[in-house]
Amino acid sequence: MADTATTASAAAASAAGTSPDAPPFQLGKPRFQQTSFYGRFRHFLDIIDPRTLFVTERRLREAVQLLEDYKHGTLRPGVTNEQLWSAQKIKQAILHPDTNEKIFMPFRMSGYIPFGTPIVVGLLLPNQTLASTVFWQWLNQSHNACVNYANRNATKPSPASKFIQGYLGAVISAVSIAVGLNVLVQKANKFTPATRLLVQRFVPFPAVGPAGDGADTSGPSHAHPGAPANRHVHAGEIETSQLEPEIARATSSRTVVYNKGL
Repeated sequence: MADTATTASAAAASAAGTSPDAPPFQLGKPRFQQTSFYGRFRHFLDIIDPRTLFVTERRLREAVQLLEDYKHGTLRPGVTNEQLWSAQKIKQAILHPDTNEKIFMPFRMSGYIPFGTPIVVGLLLPNQTLASTVFWQWLNQSHNACVNYANRNATKPSPASKFIQGYLGAVISAVSIAVGLNVLVQKANKFTPATRLLVQRFVPFPAVGPAGDGADTSGPSHAHPGAPANRHVHAGEIETSQLEPEIARATSSRTVVYNKGL
């Protein structure tokens, strides 16, 4: 432990030359303070930054190597904190921390806006038919499920049947609610055409809400990608003595870290 602390301190000293905007680098820690909403918000923006989708394989290897050099205290002179934060951001955006494998681009958190926005637009299209309603709800839940699975906690594997069960439950729930509400709105004779169209625009929201909880069956994952956008944003710490007995017995650590959301 002492050797690790020494090499990390030496690496931090090597990275001392930095811009005023970059805080001292800490391996595996968020760049922005998590004690304020603004800090958590900036951390969240870092997680979903779509620019990391265009990082080349060479740049990824360089980022990984830079972090390894920092970890072992062998950083070359002149490396700044800004470069280290950028390298960590790239690695966390692309590689799964448990498997160290690349996450398929559409299922990364950084891909959630560019790949998820067309689905949201499809959900909100006016005058949808039964077929289009079913299609967009199915596509939305499928995308959510794939994001959740790609960013799952791989240290505690879950059976595929659990994931499939959650996925099917989410799809059936979303489709049933969306179709049912659309039918009710269309049969509401007291609504004017303009009111009916306005109400139909809000149908996707109650449909995707309950279904979203069913799709997330793989458990919380790592510190960056998670899936839909309410995950992996704000970490908190709690002593194991304050946990339920069955949870406290599962670890020998004095404290554990948990996700608070944004």
